[in-house]
Amino acid sequence: MARTLLLADEIALPTTTGTATSFSAATVVRLVNTTGTAAVINVVETQSGTGIGSFTMLGNTTELLEKNASYCVYASAATVKGTKVGFTG
Repeated sequence: MARTLLLADEIALPTTTGTATSFSAATVVRLVNTTGTAAVINVVETQSGTGIGSFTMLGNTTELLEKNASYCVYASAATVKGTKVGFTG
């Protein structure tokens, strides 16, 4: 069974591409949407960079996002929080 390895403090995701974060070059980010309202998660090459993709994160859910270390993430709502994680076992 895989376990989640916590590698940083949780932060609220930025809500604009210009402030998107790579989570200190994380390759896996644990995301949690803390409200019942869906939010769009966006992945860009760099802050204000070319979009890689996006997905809708349902309310009150948790996702593990795997990405390239340099890619940055932002959300459509400040209610989404994230942290850099890894896996053990």
